[in-house]
Amino acid sequence: MNTDKLRCKKVAVSRTRPRSLFFLSVSICVYLWIILFSSCTTKPSDLRTLVPAETLVYLETNDLAAALQPIVDSKPFSSVVTKKPDFSALKGVQVAVAVTGFETSEVAVTDEQSVGKVQPRFVAVADTHAWNYQAVAFAEKKLGSFVTEIYDSEPKLEKLDAKGGKYFTWTSQDGRKAFALVIDSLIYFGNDESAIDKALSVRGGQADSIAKTGKLPQHVPGNLASGYVSTDGVAQIAALAGLHFASQASDEEEVQSAVAGILPQLIRGTVTDVSWSTSQTSEGIEDKWSVRMPADVADVFAETMSPADDFDTGLLDYVPENATSVTAYNFKNPQVAWRSVVLTSQKKVDPLIGRVLGELSGLLFEPYGIRDSEEFLSSIGPGIVTARRDEQDEKSVIITTLKEKGGYPGGFDTGRLTPAIGLSPNGDQFYGTNPKDDEPFSFGVLTNGKLLIGNSLYNLTLPDRPKHSATDRLSRSLKANRSPLNTFGLDNDAGLRLISLLAREGHGDTQVVSTYLTETRFTKTGMERRTVSDLGFIGWMMAELAAE
Repeated sequence: MNTDKLRCKKVAVSRTRPRSLFFLSVSICVYLWIILFSSCTTKPSDLRTLVPAETLVYLETNDLAAALQPIVDSKPFSSVVTKKPDFSALKGVQVAVAVTGFETSEVAVTDEQSVGKVQPRFVAVADTHAWNYQAVAFAEKKLGSFVTEIYDSEPKLEKLDAKGGKYFTWTSQDGRKAFALVIDSLIYFGNDESAIDKALSVRGGQADSIAKTGKLPQHVPGNLASGYVSTDGVAQIAALAGLHFASQASDEEEVQSAVAGILPQLIRGTVTDVSWSTSQTSEGIEDKWSVRMPADVADVFAETMSPADDFDTGLLDYVPENATSVTAYNFKNPQVAWRSVVLTSQKKVDPLIGRVLGELSGLLFEPYGIRDSEEFLSSIGPGIVTARRDEQDEKSVIITTLKEKGGYPGGFDTGRLTPAIGLSPNGDQFYGTNPKDDEPFSFGVLTNGKLLIGNSLYNLTLPDRPKHSATDRLSRSLKANRSPLNTFGLDNDAGLRLISLLAREGHGDTQVVSTYLTETRFTKTGMERRTVSDLGFIGWMMAELAAE
């Protein structure tokens, strides 16, 4: 699939948050096995030996019940539902999902607008450890109900003896198809017949399994589920990400085409493959991501994005009370860290595009009235905090410290503040103006050596109120782990969606707030990210499914 060459039209986007490409795969796992039959005791299968080596995205769990239980045991879920769902029937059920490809298409909305669609080609393999007749009955009844729900109409079912077992084909009224094959206690299910055939070739010894590639991370005791994105998978996802973000970047076709061409080059040039695992801890559900990078990129980031020895946690006292996402950047030298990102990006794209990236990089600071990013970053301390009200809100704030006089050539006083960030001082408050219409477009406050800059007055309140819930969590994380990137966030929607999906009950006007804390660090092999949350990555994907 050469998605780089796909022409970007003006795209109508029905939602603003990007959907994970793991999303459909995990939702299949959950819906397929949410109501299962009693199992018999057999030796666990090595799921990695059942899917093809050319798999782009791979997910597995050796105990579906154990993977789902922490979600419903979490406080945001259990404190609201009347009765938690019972996953005992899923105990010991093994599930693997292999995405073998992606198909893209465009559906016209108007003469000038279209909606881009991405269809993963996948096969889900489950070892139910049950009798064959039970697996056959499940495939016909439960999978049939699942397909009917997905197609929103009663599909035509064809059942026959084929491919060494019972073979099912469901055909919707618009021609879409789903397939299932039951062999012994195994069930193969997918939306692409060739994906099932590839898995059968592995079973018959005619093709290698993903286990033989040696790329998958080793099983770790205590992990509830794990996943892997191959190098080819990264390349295809990069192309899809380019199209997705291009549709959101601008309504101009030229801008969309530029984004669709640049972003895939950046991702392919800086990411080799990705591994993921999830486990339950005393703090919550822990998701770990390991992003392997080319040696030249990893070496640069490990050096330039090293954390400072100490972080001024007083910056967190100025976080707006209504912020839902707070990120603390703790770099030894913010200017060097930013410069390394820009220079590395320039090296990973065509030279002409690289020059354009260099010129445009400073635009990320323009919403705050910062005209010269290099000058600004060289004039502040190592700690930076950013906060915003929600993912779609453009009104955010930067909180940092100014270097003391003498610490920077000429000091950093009001005189240097004006040319550095293009702001006109007005006592200890200042505002930026748009050169075109001379209207304020950013605001700031200087107080107690702290510099607060925002593109709205709402978020520049001083700390004469209760501390934000992010303060203590981020402070402890920064002191204990010294990660250069730390993010604390609140989610007001995911818990409600999961209650509707798993508990099948309403929640009325009840507020369900879940939290997450993400720590990111850079090593000689790439980027390591650890997130501890109430609902976990699997819970987040299931919530996205409920939002569809």
